[in-house]
Amino acid sequence: MKNLANYAGIIVDVPTMQTNKAYTYKVPAAMQETIQVGMRAAVPFGKGNRLVQGFVVSLSTENQDGTHNLKEISNLLDLEPVLSSEALAMSKWMAAHTFSFAIACLQTMIPNAMRASYSKNIVARVPLEELPQEIKPLFKAGRSIDFYDDRITPKIKSQLTKLQAKDQVEVQYQVNDKVNVMRKRWITPLLDEGQAKKELEKVRKNATSQQKLLSFLADHQKGFWQVQAEKEINISSSVFNSGQEKGWLKIEEREVYRDPFKTVGSRASAPLDLTPDQKKAVAAIDNDILEEKNETFLLQGVTGSGKTEVYLQTIAQAINEGKTALMLVPEISLTPQMVSRVRSRFGEKVAVLHSGLSDGEKYDEWRRIKRQEAKVVVGVRSAVFAPLDNIGLIIMDEEHETSYKQEEMPRYSTRDVAIWRAKWHHCPVVLGSATPSLESRARAQKGVYRWLRLPKRINGKKLPAVQLIDMRQKYKEAPEPDFSLEMVEEIKKRIERQEQVVLMLNRRGFSSFVMCRECGYVLKCPNCDISLTLHMASHKMKCHYCGHEERIPYYCPNCGSKKIRYYGTGTEKVQQELSRLLPDARVIRMDIDTTRRKGAHRRLLQRFGNHEADILLGTQMIAKGLDFPNVTLVGVLNADTSLSLPNYRSSERTFQLLTQVSGRAGRAEKPGEVLIQTFNPQHYAIQCASRQDYERFFAIEMNVRHQLNYPPYYFTIRITVSAKTEEAAAKEIYRINQELKGVLSDSARIVGPSPQAILKIKKRYYYQLVVKYKREEKLDAYLQELLVQSQKGERQGIRVAIDRDPVNNF
Repeated sequence: MKNLANYAGIIVDVPTMQTNKAYTYKVPAAMQETIQVGMRAAVPFGKGNRLVQGFVVSLSTENQDGTHNLKEISNLLDLEPVLSSEALAMSKWMAAHTFSFAIACLQTMIPNAMRASYSKNIVARVPLEELPQEIKPLFKAGRSIDFYDDRITPKIKSQLTKLQAKDQVEVQYQVNDKVNVMRKRWITPLLDEGQAKKELEKVRKNATSQQKLLSFLADHQKGFWQVQAEKEINISSSVFNSGQEKGWLKIEEREVYRDPFKTVGSRASAPLDLTPDQKKAVAAIDNDILEEKNETFLLQGVTGSGKTEVYLQTIAQAINEGKTALMLVPEISLTPQMVSRVRSRFGEKVAVLHSGLSDGEKYDEWRRIKRQEAKVVVGVRSAVFAPLDNIGLIIMDEEHETSYKQEEMPRYSTRDVAIWRAKWHHCPVVLGSATPSLESRARAQKGVYRWLRLPKRINGKKLPAVQLIDMRQKYKEAPEPDFSLEMVEEIKKRIERQEQVVLMLNRRGFSSFVMCRECGYVLKCPNCDISLTLHMASHKMKCHYCGHEERIPYYCPNCGSKKIRYYGTGTEKVQQELSRLLPDARVIRMDIDTTRRKGAHRRLLQRFGNHEADILLGTQMIAKGLDFPNVTLVGVLNADTSLSLPNYRSSERTFQLLTQVSGRAGRAEKPGEVLIQTFNPQHYAIQCASRQDYERFFAIEMNVRHQLNYPPYYFTIRITVSAKTEEAAAKEIYRINQELKGVLSDSARIVGPSPQAILKIKKRYYYQLVVKYKREEKLDAYLQELLVQSQKGERQGIRVAIDRDPVNNF
């Protein structure tokens, strides 16, 4: 007989009073057989003993805390653990690595439906007559009972836990509008085919609905969904209720998963023949899967070189070995085509997790994964926490993308988490990109990562020809501000040949700002230190940071002049210019404003793929992952935008963006061409992108980083302080700066303190400093202490954020 747990270590959720140390609670005798590590519990906390939620992270027979008068757990919130031993270990590592509180890490690993305010029910998954006698009375009123029903004694809860293990009951979380679990009516015929036909003879001739029902029952002896029958034979729900009363059929509510794939094509696809380079890559990865070897691969392949087929065939190897696979993509705009390809290969074994799903869909997919009903997970950043077991392969497509970094606590890098999980499961990680991050490329060169290369396109086609258009010269004769004459002529040629064009602009909205030509006044957000953006579709000025909106001004708010003009460029404005230049051209605009609605990405891309438009005009979201064989021209309207960002990575991002978007052209039989409009044609990032020369760019940029002491030669940590007044923010960051000087060695460098690039956001002021270092023994301990101490300042409205390896704003 196992020793029963008398004490539990619990990480509690208490805002502004967090610690990464678990609190010890007594386990009531009634819970000792039931409680497990990984469950959630309600516990009393503080002087008022208010109930808070927490995660059980340890159990013991002795009070290792040494504290007397321990409080007892009030209730268990689950019948089985919601987090595995892997997830708990990962949360502990994340908290230390990302300078976060453990509770934030734990909550990141479960769906929103389980984090939000919810009610809970216990639902029978089998007919009630199959349940034990003492359990049946609980379900008299239906198949569901409240988890906190007073009739559920500790003894009953122990029995329910055993039934949960047998999959006879389960806990369902009802969130807000209580739609988290979808149920449909299942019809089981109680008449065999012969009996149904006999009943049919007895029914009145004018009772047509009953006749239809009996015929359907005779033809569908195995049972069916009521909604399916209603559509097929056009009868109402009341007819089924009447049939049940007559003893013809039995109606029961059954759980069904929401289907996030209902709009995704799933036509089966077979593995493709591989090129010699692809075969080498697949063989290397497959070998690590077979040997359960933990190795990180960098799969560097030019656009169109067949990285996706390498992913699919290695996933198949993992599945054949009885393992699971996790495939990460950087953002929702990439998922429609990628999910379609993965699902066409692996069918219903695939689950998907991304921000475009409703909370209910995410919850259903999470349960499918946890129940081991899905073998492959495709998803964005947060999918790295999918509750997969026995992982055989982790893939991170477009590994260089900055959207893989979480900007809020816990500020994790998806790549770091993926590599941690791969070590736990003894499996390989594949980082794929045509333009790897400098950090990954440098690690591959040093042998930290294993380097696999796909230097040629799979169809033997050359990379598209790239032409730079010097807008310093061409701007004067441009027919519209954003279009050179050459760009317009090339677009016309493609439309005449019934080919398609992709145009990329690095901004959404209509124009960047509104300025008075009399006094120079720029219309700014009252909450943020940034200009408002014009949106003509809604006739509003909008702030892209806090969401503030106001009417378009016709007079200058400062001097009253009518000479107020719109400056800069946005997708709406470019669309208007296109309609003047090419009135007959069919244009699809794809930016954050046109893709807000659920499924909008997929619908717009599907329309373009069906050739319902000649031109796809969009922001960065169209730069990668798209594969349309009829696209023969890619135009970049403002290549310089990302070069001017206040970030040491701006050259790298410009190169990556231009290289990626150039790869959308000429992916099939028709040759492709790329036109890049720029005011900086001699810049090395633009020159290297025009030649698709990653190695040349890597050499130049690494030299620049070395001279400036930036990653990958140094590690970096950014500390940000925000407050309601600029004085409070500045005072705190300078205090931290002084403390750091006493902690760091002479080889470390501090950049700042200084105001953030945008000083004010949502009525808060931001100051920051950046620590650049190679090895600092005391730094992590100091930052962990700073994290805990910062909670005192939160009560005065001062917030401190610590970000390891930041990707933005410096």
